[in-house]
Amino acid sequence: MVNSRPKGNQYRTTLVCVDSYQNGVPQGRFFNPAQPQGAAFCSLLQFFAEVDHLLDQMRLPQSFTRSRSFDPPLPERKPAVQLDLYPQGRLATFSLRVLFRQNASWQGEIRWLDSGQTQYFRSALELAFLIDSALGGPGPNQINEIDEIASY
Repeated sequence: MVNSRPKGNQYRTTLVCVDSYQNGVPQGRFFNPAQPQGAAFCSLLQFFAEVDHLLDQMRLPQSFTRSRSFDPPLPERKPAVQLDLYPQGRLATFSLRVLFRQNASWQGEIRWLDSGQTQYFRSALELAFLIDSALGGPGPNQINEIDEIASY
């Protein structure tokens, strides 16, 4: 039996297009080869919930807290589409790669395509801080200050 779970690293990458950012609330769309039509989000919480649901459907990466079993194979998927064909966000565009889902959170990398900067994150909260800083929230120095305060 052939496992029809998505194959290839292209499924690990989600393109995030942020169209507006008011009062610390981003709104936009995200695209993944497994969901090429994309999905809209109106808050960071909705973004995390929608992407987490997509990752659960793909089982890539599989959640650390999910029970392992020999599940029936997923339906056959269409070939992956290239993410560079999608529109950009009005404010910012990010390439998000969730590499692991451990400790009930995400770990991976985010690349701000407008500036070419790449950052690695160890949790969804750290990812939220990175997105916020790119969109005009607290800069990296202020985030480091928050880290120092939190360590006391």
